[in-house]
Amino acid sequence: MTESPTPQPHALPSMDNGAHTAPLRVEKLTLHRTSKVLHIQLSNAHAYSLSAEYLRVYSPSAEVRGHGKATLQTGKLNVGITDIQPVGHYGVRLYFDDNHNTGLYSWPYLIDLCTHQETRWQRYLTELEDNNASRDPHESTIRWSNPPPTPR
Repeated sequence: MTESPTPQPHALPSMDNGAHTAPLRVEKLTLHRTSKVLHIQLSNAHAYSLSAEYLRVYSPSAEVRGHGKATLQTGKLNVGITDIQPVGHYGVRLYFDDNHNTGLYSWPYLIDLCTHQETRWQRYLTELEDNNASRDPHESTIRWSNPPPTPR
């Protein structure tokens, strides 16, 4: 388990419908390499556990986000995070064991990944299925909308 340096707080508007006026910010990041999970503690006392796979497929890099259209990331089931480096007051850079390290995760983007995790993950799984793709790098899927005729 590795704790990153305490991030510089980056304020975002509160996410509790105005009842609480303190800005929302990332307070602590803890990387668990064995389980491939990044734990994120927010200032509103909510904590999130984001898998390395989730963070990799939603990398903010140009390689993943593309120039206008995102590139579907496949085969990232077993990816891990090897390191986290702070990037000034902006956020962090995550280093993945598939050699991807070009995404800079801003504090607002990390918070968004936390608070919309379920919706984003379901969207990703749907995109994989719609594209006959897999999370598993050792698996390929072929589907027919009209199955080929059975030989007689």
